[in-house]
Amino acid sequence: MQAGHQMFEGTDAHRWTSWRVLYLLAVGVALTTETRWLCPPSCHCNTSALEVNCSGVQFMTVPSGLPREAKLLNLSHNSVKTLLHQQFHTLTHLLHLDLSDNLLVLIEVEAFLGSQSLLTLRLSRNQLKIIPVGAFAGLTNLQLLDISSNQILVFLDFTFSDLAALQFFTAAYNELVFISHQAFTGLTSLQELHLDGCNLTAVPTEALTQLRVLKGLHFHRLGLTTLPNYSLHHLVHLKELIISHCPRLETLLGNSLFGLNLTSLTIKHCSLNGVPYIPLRHLVYLVYLDLSFNSITYIRGNLLGDLLRLQEFHLVSASLVCIETGAFKGLAHLKLLNVSRNLLTTLEAGAFHSVETLKSVGLDNNPLACDCRLLWLLRKRLHLDFGGRPPTCTTSVQLQGWNFLDFSEGELPNLLTCRQPRILNRKLQDVKVDQGHTVVFYCSSEGDPLPSVSWLNPQLKYVSSVGRIRTLSNGSLEVRYVQPHDSGTYFCVASNAAGNDSLPVSLHVRAFPPSSKNHFLPQGWSAFPSDSPTVNGNQKFPFDVKTLLIAATIGFVSFFSSVTVCFIFMFFWSKGKGQIKHTATIAYVPRSTMSNSNSGKGNSTEPSRFTMKLI
Repeated sequence: MQAGHQMFEGTDAHRWTSWRVLYLLAVGVALTTETRWLCPPSCHCNTSALEVNCSGVQFMTVPSGLPREAKLLNLSHNSVKTLLHQQFHTLTHLLHLDLSDNLLVLIEVEAFLGSQSLLTLRLSRNQLKIIPVGAFAGLTNLQLLDISSNQILVFLDFTFSDLAALQFFTAAYNELVFISHQAFTGLTSLQELHLDGCNLTAVPTEALTQLRVLKGLHFHRLGLTTLPNYSLHHLVHLKELIISHCPRLETLLGNSLFGLNLTSLTIKHCSLNGVPYIPLRHLVYLVYLDLSFNSITYIRGNLLGDLLRLQEFHLVSASLVCIETGAFKGLAHLKLLNVSRNLLTTLEAGAFHSVETLKSVGLDNNPLACDCRLLWLLRKRLHLDFGGRPPTCTTSVQLQGWNFLDFSEGELPNLLTCRQPRILNRKLQDVKVDQGHTVVFYCSSEGDPLPSVSWLNPQLKYVSSVGRIRTLSNGSLEVRYVQPHDSGTYFCVASNAAGNDSLPVSLHVRAFPPSSKNHFLPQGWSAFPSDSPTVNGNQKFPFDVKTLLIAATIGFVSFFSSVTVCFIFMFFWSKGKGQIKHTATIAYVPRSTMSNSNSGKGNSTEPSRFTMKLI
């Protein structure tokens, strides 16, 4: 027992000695580390993370004596105004530098020279007005640059030419009015660019041509009024384009998106008044489309078929009143449709290429009329994701306030019903009219839902709402300045989801009789109708003495006025030629004299005449 006791005592002593050695080693290492890490006053240093945090201590300049091994340096929320030449050259291991929320007004050339390991640089919320060329010299490995919320007015040529490794660049909320054509030269690795909240009124197309591998471009709160043709066509690798909060942007020209291979396009909080069908036709790789918060009222049929790969379509709060039949025809991969907070009364299955591909539908906050047009959607309700906001019946009196999830499968066919259209006034409309008149055919109908009225011409083609023959907003058909070839049978067709009804009307146009020949008018002219009697089919024109006398008087007055003006002009012209005597000789040659002088030449006679000479 005593031997065992001594053995345990020896073990405890050995263990105690080992712990003392380890403790002394740890203390020695700590002392050595603290000796090497001389943390600047008011800063907090984390030796394990190699971090120096000097945020919010009101430094006026960058502090000296920063640890050389530091990898993270936080100087945000201070009052630093200037970065000097080679300001951080001793921090050769620095990876992340934060100078945001200072009073920076000047960055000297080569301020960051020596910090070649730097990966991220944040200079946001300062007072920079310009960045000199060469300010970022030496930052050959920088991947992220944030200069947002400054007062920068212009980007000069080659400002960022030293940042060959830069991948993410945000210059949002500056006062940029111009970006020089070579400003982005050297940014050969840039993946994402944010130009938000600036004073730019046009896309800096020439500058953007330098960004050959750009994948994401953000325009936010710019003064754009339109997106011109070929604005971005050099950005062949661009995948995401976001344009938002540009209230003056009303149009996208037809080739504005030409050359792009976008997979995601967002144009929201702008002033588009319609879906930009023509520009979108180029985007055959588009997967995501968001046109929310625009003044778009219709999605027309059969105009989005070029977006073969589209999977998500968002059109929230857009004043949408109708999604036409065939609106999404050709979109065989459409999985999500979000049309929340609009003015839709229904969403028909005929709008889709296939309802089987749909997985999510946003339809809440619409004045929905729950009738047979929505029966397909309610039957799929248990297999659809409504985003936690299932639609509600609003305009149906019987079902007002009902939630889509409140219906049971058995009651759907009896509750969601429609009434077939019926044309009210079926009185025969058979119109016979002379050529050149205007004819209106009327057609009114009833049904539930309210039927839409269209017209077919005699060739059984739909009549449009524009042109000489057109449909009116009240359902009528107007034929203006009728011609003989307009004759025939027209059909009024009233349609809704429950079926249709039709009504034929007839139009007979009498042509003008052939016009008679008139030898008194030039060829190609036609005489006005007259009530004067005719002789042998030829129209007689009355002789008007008064008109003839007025015309003759006007002619004589004009003639004598011209002669008088000529004599007055000759008189004053001759007076300016010096002392020249003018002689006027008037000779009268009687008829008999003329006859006697020519007696030897036959019996020809000449009339008497006056001869006047002015010398």
